[in-house]
Amino acid sequence: MKVKVVRPCRWDHPGDFPTFKKGTPVILDKDEDDDFLGWHACGIAGYKTYVPIVFVRNGKLVCDYNPTELIPQVGEVLEVVAIFNAWLIAKNEQGLTGWIPAECVISV
Repeated sequence: MKVKVVRPCRWDHPGDFPTFKKGTPVILDKDEDDDFLGWHACGIAGYKTYVPIVFVRNGKLVCDYNPTELIPQVGEVLEVVAIFNAWLIAKNEQGLTGWIPAECVISV
């Protein structure tokens, strides 16, 4: 599915993160995020970030996970790779992949 960015995105944790491998321990910092249900602040391998709770079981990642947020421009068209709890994993035309809030895009 393709989407078009229609408004600027918020970036709580911009920057490049490594991909954390399945089985990496996750330390959840608090209850669900107030703005995005199903997301938790956490620590993974010394990094502070957020994780969809469905990616964590018994304190470990159940799949490989990279929390890097994509920084698209308004008007940019992206390819959706996956959707989790109001956030998309999307790829831009340059081949960069990252997270973006679904509220920032429309289907095209």
